[in-house]
Amino acid sequence: MFFEASKVLGYFAAPSNFLITLGLIGAALMATRFVRAGRRLLVGATILLAVCGLLPVGSLLLSPLEDRFPAWDPSHGAPDGIVVLGGATDGLVAVARGEPALNEAAERMTATVELARRYPRARLVYSGGSSALLGARGPEAAVARQLFERLGIEPARIELEDRSRNTVENAAFSKRLAAPKPGERWLLVTSASHMPRAIGTFRRAGFPVEAYPTDWRTRGMRHSPVATWLVSEGLRHTDAAAHEWLGLLAYWLAGHSSELLPGPALRAGCDNATAPEGCRR
Repeated sequence: MFFEASKVLGYFAAPSNFLITLGLIGAALMATRFVRAGRRLLVGATILLAVCGLLPVGSLLLSPLEDRFPAWDPSHGAPDGIVVLGGATDGLVAVARGEPALNEAAERMTATVELARRYPRARLVYSGGSSALLGARGPEAAVARQLFERLGIEPARIELEDRSRNTVENAAFSKRLAAPKPGERWLLVTSASHMPRAIGTFRRAGFPVEAYPTDWRTRGMRHSPVATWLVSEGLRHTDAAAHEWLGLLAYWLAGHSSELLPGPALRAGCDNATAPEGCRR
């Protein structure tokens, strides 16, 4: 039930979807006696679409999320395992074409292949089922296996978790599959903007992981935001930012995350579900 509700609400929570819906409602009202209200809705929705698409609204909202966790430091030694979250494959295209298809989060996959080669003793767990409400697509894990094998990863190393439909299930099912032992170090590979929500969910599940963020979409808060000439790019960033900020709030309110805005643990041994508040920043 949480999955279905989150997907439906997530669709309408995307600013581009919401504003286009408002615009269509406004256009429809202009054919009725509510012409003035319809005109206001249509004009307002159009202006806000332009603002979100042309101004760096999305970048300003994404940057704090992407800056929350720094790049992983390899000087701490080799990890015992690597968990990579699904979300980088296009299941509809993969099914239609019969070939692995990646989206703009493809660095989750390429980074995982690089890590697997650098640390040949580390276990590799891929977590991703099908998150679609509509459309014929199989679990992402099947596409991931095909891609990893083509890129030279031994099939025996690939452990697939193919039932999860959201980050909550990613954490729960990955922990069950990985069965991490005390003292083991596991990396979590996912998009930089998604990392705060993912880390909070894994902490709540009692699976201590170290953040390995990938596929940054912004230059960060240290740089001046840059407007875009492509409305579609600006809207993509705004939609992605809204999805993550609303997801953080929803997960925290539902008790699926350890904190509203998770951050790096302040000291070793703090990154677990039962750590005291003093461990967190």
